[in-house]
Amino acid sequence: MSAPEKLFMEIGFDLNELRLNDKGLIPAICVDVATKEVLMMAWMNLESLRRTIETGRTWYFSRSRNEYWAKGDTSGNIQLVHRIKADCDMDTLLIEVDQVGAGACHTGAYSCFFRTIVDEIPPDTKE
Repeated sequence: MSAPEKLFMEIGFDLNELRLNDKGLIPAICVDVATKEVLMMAWMNLESLRRTIETGRTWYFSRSRNEYWAKGDTSGNIQLVHRIKADCDMDTLLIEVDQVGAGACHTGAYSCFFRTIVDEIPPDTKE
């Protein structure tokens, strides 16, 4: 039995319910536990999810570097996990965290979602 399988069995979660993509990854949306502001989106696999649960800090999987990374190891801006949820299709994770430090974005912004494309759709254009 693999380490992720053993851990999920211990916490009572059926690992087979998660719907990973063809590369074994699942999107993880990270939000501030107090404000519910979306901080970032990153990828996880079963091993990064296991590390997150075991350490209480977020661990992600970098597709470009093909390696695991703990949020804040280089910046000091760590994420302390409060809860992890899955959506109704079991193909996306929602991770509620205390964002410690300046923020989640590598640019120095608090949230990665600081660029507004449309501020408000006018009501007369909505169907």
